[in-house]
Amino acid sequence: MTNPTGTTTTPAGTLAGRREWTALGVLMLPLLLVSMDVSVLYFAIPAISADLEPSGTQQLWIFDIYAFVLAGLLMTMGSLGDRIGRRKLLLIGAAAFGTASVVAAYADSAETLIAARAVLGVGGATLMPSTMALIRTMFTDAGQRAKAIGMWSGVMTAGIALGSVMSGVLVQYFWWGSVFLVNLPAMALLLVLGPFLLPESRDPAPGRFDWLSVPLSMAAVLPVIYGLKEIPSEGWHAQYVVSITVGLLFAAAFVHRQRTAASPMIDPALFRGHGFAPSVVLNLIGSFAMMGSAYFTTQYLQSVLDKSAMEAALWALLPSVPIGMTAPMATALVQRGVNRAHVVTAGFAIGACGYGMLAFTDTDSLWLVLAACGVLASGIVMVISQITDLALSSAPVERAGSASSLMETGGEFGGALGMAVLGSIGTAIYRHDIPASAPDAARETLGGALAVADRVPGLATAAREAFTNGMQGAAVAGAVLLAGAAALAARALRGIRVDDK
Repeated sequence: MTNPTGTTTTPAGTLAGRREWTALGVLMLPLLLVSMDVSVLYFAIPAISADLEPSGTQQLWIFDIYAFVLAGLLMTMGSLGDRIGRRKLLLIGAAAFGTASVVAAYADSAETLIAARAVLGVGGATLMPSTMALIRTMFTDAGQRAKAIGMWSGVMTAGIALGSVMSGVLVQYFWWGSVFLVNLPAMALLLVLGPFLLPESRDPAPGRFDWLSVPLSMAAVLPVIYGLKEIPSEGWHAQYVVSITVGLLFAAAFVHRQRTAASPMIDPALFRGHGFAPSVVLNLIGSFAMMGSAYFTTQYLQSVLDKSAMEAALWALLPSVPIGMTAPMATALVQRGVNRAHVVTAGFAIGACGYGMLAFTDTDSLWLVLAACGVLASGIVMVISQITDLALSSAPVERAGSASSLMETGGEFGGALGMAVLGSIGTAIYRHDIPASAPDAARETLGGALAVADRVPGLATAAREAFTNGMQGAAVAGAVLLAGAAALAARALRGIRVDDK
């Protein structure tokens, strides 16, 4: 039905039909591609470097600008979608994403490619919260919404794993620009079918848009993400600590603005919703665990086991197989009466077991590492699917965009924090265990050690053992963290019931 504001709404509890499930399928394609774009340059960068000849700084920006812009604008775009309409914002974002993909594919300079990647980040920031908010609007029945969000979580996780493999296949058979052109069919399909299949929804009384919160939110997010991304490889240098500190100061200013503004970008009342605040925290921890492990396992496959980049990416797909079954299983358990707190607690416990398995690896443990990654990912997807459903269900439907953006921003923070903290633990152990006589480059990173290993007998073996020891130490820390998260979830989610809204 259509209300006086022109927004299409569905009565609470009404079962979704074929149209809504078809619309969900259309939404999954751009979501998959947005998540793939995080890792799609892994294999394309050598060809890009040969063609465009970027400087070292430009190459870093080609990699990082997408994630930076995406993280910095999530809250802004979530709030904007609540005001102008989530479908409208989604279609605008799809058009921007498709256009920027064409520009990136045919970029003739590093500057053009960086600019196109930045616009891709803007488009991604509109697509991610809009898809989740529209799921909240289309699926008003609690059981169907839980299934839809489980699918959303699985696609989001799988996209990151598929991005690198897709990149390798396309670059092998086509030119590097093809990794961007693959976005076009999905965006075109969304632009054609979206206006017919997707309902429009917005906050009927949003108030004035708080423009001051836009730069404050970006100043809060970007310096922290930047510092956390650089620490694992560069160490705790003063400039990164200062960057994080500056971001946290702006975060405090942003929070103060939200609490005092007449029409805040993020309504503080969201955090008074039963279960929303614990969901944000637990989502951050889940992302911490997922990305923290990826920092080690990708290097382990390539540098310790000496796999090529393409071989490593293909092997890394195996742990993604159980993910497709985990989220639906968790949803089915909750729908059959199992307490959600127990399911989330079990997910964290399973994730802790995955980290525990990583703690027993050595320098020739391919199958153990793959099994550990599968167990860890399965547990975390159980967690994320359930707490995402809880967060959206506990938030008012008119604030669905803001609620979605907060969850996703927390996930970005958690992922960067996981890489920084666990990466630092592993690096510290590596540097302790590497022989004191090793060259300076070898003492910094495993990659540096392998680069000079032909000049130092036994260095490659020693460096691989030191890296594996570092991964073991980080895995123990991860297992302890997830065990603590399991206890936190059992306590924080105990007794929480969210009525269908």
